[in-house]
Amino acid sequence: MNLYVELAKKTIEKYLSTGEIFNADDTPDEIKKQKAGCFVSIHKKSNNELRGCIGTIMPSYKNLAAEIVGNAISACRDPRFEPITKEEFDDLDISVDVLSEPEPIASPNLLDPKKYGVIVKTKDGRTGLLLPDLEGVDDTAYQVAIARQKARIMPNEKIYLYRFTVDRYTM
Repeated sequence: MNLYVELAKKTIEKYLSTGEIFNADDTPDEIKKQKAGCFVSIHKKSNNELRGCIGTIMPSYKNLAAEIVGNAISACRDPRFEPITKEEFDDLDISVDVLSEPEPIASPNLLDPKKYGVIVKTKDGRTGLLLPDLEGVDDTAYQVAIARQKARIMPNEKIYLYRFTVDRYTM
């Protein structure tokens, strides 16, 4: 199992079992020397149902280890869903997406939903993000529309576009 996924899994297991937060300082130096935004996604193994997906666009913690720990706990409490319970733990698939630094782009033509994630942003700061290579998201217009919807940005509102890549790690 990948180091990042293993950290997310240990964090979720400890949090669901005891309510305590896994100590990110107890991780290999390799992961503590990195800084990056990341997303932790949790699906049910039995039916691939999304149970939580929370992340950060840019680094918000002191290192990637702390980023993964914080986002793993937040994904267990994703406000779109009922909180994950310890009884569900054995039926969970966990993935970690480590984001590249977002780059501004001038046009949706510079996107590819299989390769790039998208960030849409308005002048007033509303921001929506969609990870790349998601099932059912096959064209750029749909990718941007979903990101707009997540940020409650109307189709006629001006947006600024950014793209990023991810390194995706799964169980």
